[in-house]
Amino acid sequence: EEYAAIECALYAIGGWGDAYTNAVPRLLQGLPGPRKGLIGPWSHGYPHIGIPGPTIGFLQECLRWWDYWLKGIDTGIMDEPMMRFWIQDSLPPAPFYAERPGRWGAESTWPSHNIQMRPYWLNEDGLGSAPAAETQIAYRGSQFAGSEAGIWCPYGDPVDFPPDQRAEDGLSITFDSAPLDEAMEIVGFPDVALTVAADRPNALIAVRLCDVAPDGASLLVSRGMLNLTHRDGHEHPQALEPGRFYPITVRLDVIAHRIPAGHRWRVAVSPTYWPMAWPSPEPVTLNLLTGARSQLRLPVRPPREEDAELPSFDPPEQSQPIPVEILSTSPRRRLITRDVGARTLEIRDFLGDGRKRLIETNLEIYGRNEDTYTLVEDQPLSARIRCDRITGLRRDDWHVHTETSSTMSADADTFYITNVLDAYEGNTRIFTKTWHIQIPRHLV
Repeated sequence: EEYAAIECALYAIGGWGDAYTNAVPRLLQGLPGPRKGLIGPWSHGYPHIGIPGPTIGFLQECLRWWDYWLKGIDTGIMDEPMMRFWIQDSLPPAPFYAERPGRWGAESTWPSHNIQMRPYWLNEDGLGSAPAAETQIAYRGSQFAGSEAGIWCPYGDPVDFPPDQRAEDGLSITFDSAPLDEAMEIVGFPDVALTVAADRPNALIAVRLCDVAPDGASLLVSRGMLNLTHRDGHEHPQALEPGRFYPITVRLDVIAHRIPAGHRWRVAVSPTYWPMAWPSPEPVTLNLLTGARSQLRLPVRPPREEDAELPSFDPPEQSQPIPVEILSTSPRRRLITRDVGARTLEIRDFLGDGRKRLIETNLEIYGRNEDTYTLVEDQPLSARIRCDRITGLRRDDWHVHTETSSTMSADADTFYITNVLDAYEGNTRIFTKTWHIQIPRHLV
């Protein structure tokens, strides 16, 4: 990444529920020129309409930025801290939040000297403030780990976020801290340094950081993954030597989170995370060394009085929406089905736009999306994804729509992708095309 090639002033904005938020602190750290960052609680949506809330006056904030840099008007925006972030409070895990409670914090520079990494060692009996005697834990991963991860890029729909992680934790190696004596706030990238061996030349490692309440509920705070063949970089992956121990570091997603006193930190490690990550070609047994050579590091930020003095954002506003009549709705659903006898897992995601009419033009718009992920336990080469889409337009007796179906599967060496597109005018298919693509796995 050639940060020096970006010379313009940049305002990077993201949300903790979005899939692209790691770019915000990376840009602030790497860019040489004028820059600011803002991370709120939102998923993949604009901050004035984002879910979960609270929302802010995003359009007014943009105007302050453009007025300063394009018109030379001193709006005061560059006098404010470089990085501003929503510190999320702990709450019971749920697949949907309308609001995430918390408060705003800020740092004048990024990275900030106010944030210090605090280590916890992964000991045989849990997370400790000092390393214990080294032991070895062997764990054969379940292909079903990751099924309750939520979706990769949430839009704030009712089932997008990860539910209670206790089922996921049961499919992982876990390390718990003692209950915290006092609340702790983290802001930044947690990371986990591990010393691991695998019994196969190709292996994945997934690491999750959870906030565990006294009643046992497990809230996902952050996560990260690493293809172990990329342990020395992404440009030239190298196969593992089975049985050999390697030191690796998994950087978790950036986060700002407040964990209350009495809660525990939990680190969960697994060699699978389907369907967010494609499984390795063969089932993998991980061997992990506990003690001095495996460590969690948390970016701890002490509470700062200056946070209470931050200026408030303007209330959210937007232009008057065009008049729309809702003709039908399609609920968002995510169904997870396990066949115990066949040892299969099926995840089906349904997201429909329903049917609506633009009143001023009498144009009807409709759509439906369905994604299906299937897998057989202990058979990673059975992994398969199918994505179906329908999108249509109708006005009076005129009607057009498209249907697409895409599938992805793999053998040990190759990914196989098929895309089918059909276009219709009325009930007549007027166009069809099928693509067949093969992509070498290259140690994926």
